Amino acid sequence: MSGSLDYQQLSSTLQQLEEELRRLGWWEETPPEPSALASTQPFHADTLAFQQWLQWIFIPRVRELIANEERLPGRCDITPMGEVAWREEQPEQVEPLLFLLRSLDRQLSSDT
Repeated sequence: MSGSLDYQQLSSTLQQLEEELRRLGWWEETPPEPSALASTQPFHADTLAFQQWLQWIFIPRVRELIANEERLPGRCDITPMGEVAWREEQPEQVEPLLFLLRSLDRQLSSDT
C-alpha cells in the first residue's frame, strides 16, 4: 500500500470505525491504566476488551503510520478476533463493526 489514495481510504475506514464505536457507546473518554496498555498478549486480551484495544492501540498506531507515511503492515487479520470478542452481542449491532474490520483486513493485506 503506497499511494496517498490508499492512505486516504484507510484513514476513512478508521474514522468510520471510530464513529461506529461511538454510536454503540463503546468509545471511552478515559484511557485505561498504563499497565493495561503495556500488555504483551495479542490484542492485549488479558487487560483490554477488544473495542478498547481498537480504540487505544490499533487505531492510534495505524493513524501514526499514515501520518508519518510509514510502511503499513503487509498483513492484517483482526476480523476473527472481533467475531470472537463480540459473539455474545446482537448480530445486527456488531455487523457494521465486523464489516469495517473486514475492510481494514483487506486494505492492510492488499500490498506489502
